[in-house]
Amino acid sequence: MKEQYLSPEDEEKIRQKYKAFEGSREVMDFLSSIFKVLGDPTRLKIIYLLSLSPLCVNDIVDLIGMSQSSISHQLSLLKRKKLIKSEKDGRKNIYSLDDDHVLSLFHEGYNHASHRLEEKND
Repeated sequence: MKEQYLSPEDEEKIRQKYKAFEGSREVMDFLSSIFKVLGDPTRLKIIYLLSLSPLCVNDIVDLIGMSQSSISHQLSLLKRKKLIKSEKDGRKNIYSLDDDHVLSLFHEGYNHASHRLEEKND
């Protein structure tokens, strides 16, 4: 018999929760795709800038220092994953974070990375 850390009761509780978790496959697939989109430094810079203020594409181009076509492509990917949204203001699209979840996700990830890098440097 293999040795286990969990008691049979705890194992059953975890098994039930895991079944429910596995049943939310669509949510997990979408979450995975969000993390893939956030795996790009330029898109993280855009998320950070939009956490500070709504911006138009030209603002982002000037702040990041990349071409308009590159920034527009990144904005399109972020918008498709519902991480950002846009509103028309005259002829301009003004971009902002889609909701507070995006800000929380970014801040938690940033804080975790900062914490781990500080530990590494100690």
